[in-house]
Formats: sequence, structure tokens, C-alpha cells
Amino acid sequence: MAAIAKSGTPSPATRTPPQNEQIPGLKAGEAIAAGDLCTIAADGTVMLASGTEVVRGVAALEAPVGEAVTLYRNIRFGYGAALTPGTTVRLSATVGGGLDDAGTGQIVGFVVDATRIQFVGL
Repeated sequence: MAAIAKSGTPSPATRTPPQNEQIPGLKAGEAIAAGDLCTIAADGTVMLASGTEVVRGVAALEAPVGEAVTLYRNIRFGYGAALTPGTTVRLSATVGGGLDDAGTGQIVGFVVDATRIQFVGL
């Protein structure tokens, strides 16, 4: 199992994500970075997802604690470098908000090409 590292600042590669694939109006319960996989806590705040938590979306922008954050689903992201196309991408079991290319975490997408990941099923 290997972590998938961010290369620079991840950003949407989908021009304009449809509104039905956005979850706006949320507040960060902890510091969130662009490209982090997130869950929504019982108090309604956005937290980094890890382990067996259910991923609700990926953050397109960073958000400090208490600030607004929008989560996106079913979106293509510029994320890494030298990625292997076709690789299944999962939620990291150990790194909050992170990705792995193997393991038992929730499947969150697949690698499209050397730099982009398609997040699906969130």
C-alpha cells in the first residue's frame, strides 16, 4: 500500500462542476487543504476523513477552522505527478484526508492520467 502524494496544490480539472455535485454552506471543523477527502461530523462541521469513515467529498480550496468550505463529488482533480492510469484510489487508513493506491479504505476514484484523479461515488 502506498500513499498518493499531492503535487503542488490540487485543483479541479473539471471546468464547472455541476451544482448537484457540490455541497456548499459548510464550516471547517479543522484545517482543510485543497484535495483533502472530507467527512461531515455529527455537529455539521467538515473534518478530514480517514480509516473507515465515509467520504462525503473532496475540498477544492483550503479552509482554516471555522471558515466556509465546499465539498465536491464526482469531479476530476489535478492531484499528483507520475500517477499510474487506471489505478484505483482509496481513502487512506492512516492519513486524514489522504489517498492510497491499495488497502481497505473506501474506494473514492481512479487515476485518469499521470496527473489527474477522477473522484466518483462520493
